[in-house]
Amino acid sequence: MPRSPTGHDQIPAVPDQEPRDAALADALKRLHIQGAIFLHARYTEGWAYSSVPTEDLAALLAPQARRIVPFHLVAEGRCWIEVGGDRHWADAGDVIVLPYGDPHLMGGTEDSEIVDAMTLVDPPPWTSMPFIEYGHGGDPTHVVCGYLTSEDRLFDADLRVFPPVLVVHPTGSAAEWVRASIDYALTQTSLVDSEHAESPAHLVQLLFVEVLRLYLAEAPAPELGFIRAIQNPVLAPAMALIHRSPERKWTVAELASAAAVSESLLDERFRGVLGLAPIRYLTAWRMHLAQDLLTSTELGVAAIARRVGYESEEAFSRAFKRKHETSPSAWRVRGRAG
Repeated sequence: MPRSPTGHDQIPAVPDQEPRDAALADALKRLHIQGAIFLHARYTEGWAYSSVPTEDLAALLAPQARRIVPFHLVAEGRCWIEVGGDRHWADAGDVIVLPYGDPHLMGGTEDSEIVDAMTLVDPPPWTSMPFIEYGHGGDPTHVVCGYLTSEDRLFDADLRVFPPVLVVHPTGSAAEWVRASIDYALTQTSLVDSEHAESPAHLVQLLFVEVLRLYLAEAPAPELGFIRAIQNPVLAPAMALIHRSPERKWTVAELASAAAVSESLLDERFRGVLGLAPIRYLTAWRMHLAQDLLTSTELGVAAIARRVGYESEEAFSRAFKRKHETSPSAWRVRGRAG
């Protein structure tokens, strides 16, 4: 377990925001999010497990919530998480989020039999926070698990603002803040005496808002109102189509039909709120998804190109380079180095 920093009872300061992120950060502060750390685990290579069904987890942790968002903080080691056949990798200091609670597999760097996660913990109800120690004695991976509840449309599965798995790789001052936050959570959750342990719920909320900011800062035109756009009754239906099926060759007419408005009104709203015409937003969203796939998965560039709507790797590479002034392969190397 990582050593706790001196003064661990002080919540680390949130890193300074860049001016372009100010509006996004302000919108995220207004999100109503509740959450808590509920489990921590120390796995040793090799290890792998299949997740508890989200509805079962929700019934146990937040029975009144309409939706639950599980997340994992990787405190030490390296691991993968897999949803729908796509495997994403995460390292120490990374934050893994399952925005829609999809069933998933999780494991380490060595091959291992996959076990049911519920077989690794004592049956509920729990009188103290569960701690898992599992594996075959190899290199350790320490993971802190938590959950969030929110009724905000940001977590609406129909809108699909996020991919099924979100791996955030913080850098700079944000990385230091997340690292210190993990140490703080580990310290708090290691106190099993309920009379002395403090709830880390407030820390979880701050940490998760920072994680969302880091991810959404790369979304198309965040400073012009991305959060506001997904709440807009005209824009939300059109954005939902783009987010759910970015590979389709959408037309403005199709998007306007979904929103039950004219093409001119849809175009006006996109430009007014997001600063982009609808098809330009589609292109920007495809590039946003491609960034995530390049950084956190092993999918080849050609496969990613098809996922985000390009018929050839060459066409995708040209579009990506126009947007980022670098090739997809170079972006992947730079992202992993960071």
